[in-house]
Amino acid sequence: MKKYRLILCTFSIIGLTLISCDPSVDSPGADDTSAITLLPLISLEGGDIVLDCDATSYSDPGAVASAGGSPIELETKVSGKYFGGTSVNDGPDSYSVSYSAFNEDGIPATGFRSVLYPECNGDLVTSIAGMYTASVSRDGSSPDGYQDNGPFIIKDLGDDRYAISDAQGGWYEYGRAIGVAYATPGMVLKANDISANDFTSEGPVTTNTFGGSNTFTGLIVDPVAKTLTLTVDWDAGFSFETVFTQTEIYYN
Repeated sequence: MKKYRLILCTFSIIGLTLISCDPSVDSPGADDTSAITLLPLISLEGGDIVLDCDATSYSDPGAVASAGGSPIELETKVSGKYFGGTSVNDGPDSYSVSYSAFNEDGIPATGFRSVLYPECNGDLVTSIAGMYTASVSRDGSSPDGYQDNGPFIIKDLGDDRYAISDAQGGWYEYGRAIGVAYATPGMVLKANDISANDFTSEGPVTTNTFGGSNTFTGLIVDPVAKTLTLTVDWDAGFSFETVFTQTEIYYN
């Protein structure tokens, strides 16, 4: 005996997301049976979020998962874009919050929210922490599209230590527009004397996907222009110079 399943689709416009399905099915014969499956639907409470830089805690607005109008179990997962946190309360980073659910037949649905937890801007005299845009050059070349990208985060780790969200200044993530999977996160610098541009690195960092080691060669701070000029050498054969400009504009 053949079994046929009729999929009933719930159409919704939520953040310009449309769900569609193929209505074509075989016609069951007299001895065949059919069943109905109701597709899962996830509705987010609110949209993307930008927190205050001095936020002390985050409470997620959440989402609602349903199938055929009846609630179903929802799973929420948080992923830090640059610093690897699994909770927004882990501190400054750009976070992706995913909401997933399955109907009774195991058909999935997923919704997403971005949450930007910005770092408070330092004075560039006693602290280089903050939010930045960046323009980057590779071996002295900076084509159109490699300027004024961001946001970039320089995170205060305490004890005069700072983590940089992308040591290659977004050359691949923004300039090539191929995303964070090709960024170079994780570089940590120790500020021995900011006014003397005396910084040391806690070690080289790897470029996502491509691999290869990136070695810190220098950081120059200009508190008047509110810029940091970072240089790193990548053992793939390139040198990157990134001019980070401190900004009060936070965006995803």
